[in-house]
Amino acid sequence: MLSRMLFRRAVAAGPVARRAAPAFSSDAAKTPSAIKHAFREKLASMREAAALGGGQQRIDKQHDGGKLTARERLDLLFDDGTFREYDSFMLHHCSHFGMEKQKMLGDGVVTGRGLIGGRPCFAFSQDFTVFGGSLSAANARKICKIMDQAVKYGAPVIGINDSGGARIQEGVDSLAGYADVFQRNVTSSGVIPQLSLIMGTSIIWHT
Repeated sequence: MLSRMLFRRAVAAGPVARRAAPAFSSDAAKTPSAIKHAFREKLASMREAAALGGGQQRIDKQHDGGKLTARERLDLLFDDGTFREYDSFMLHHCSHFGMEKQKMLGDGVVTGRGLIGGRPCFAFSQDFTVFGGSLSAANARKICKIMDQAVKYGAPVIGINDSGGARIQEGVDSLAGYADVFQRNVTSSGVIPQLSLIMGTSIIWHT
């Protein structure tokens, strides 16, 4: 009964003026192919930025000191074309001491998997060009992820160490990251091979 009454009132009131259609920006009118192209360009740009780590100037300084970069070490370690990087766009979440203005894709460690002599292996390589390779909470999450993956697949894990230690701007969060890594060292002991390579500064790190 109520619905009939409402219908009659609506008819008696006459037609209702329609709202003007909202104006759409030119971005919303892009074709799917244009959106896909823009996404690919953005992705390529982010990959280039991640590959540079702390920037070309710091890479040159690393070379001047007779040291390879984190990615160069992984390129030499793994069979050609087999390395697959994990979490290359990860950023730290620290907002203390102006750190919110200093963010670099990958956050100072390169992690992933590949083949060595045709056999699967996981590895991480600390990037000294990014905050001196210091360990952040995000950095630790990346390392723990590949350590967990190595246990899951029964493959070795290799750590390439070149770090100034804990990222002091993050305080106990950084130290908690060490605890997470060390815990995995313990639980993985006797389960999978764990190898460490000391390729430079290495403060408070596992073996």
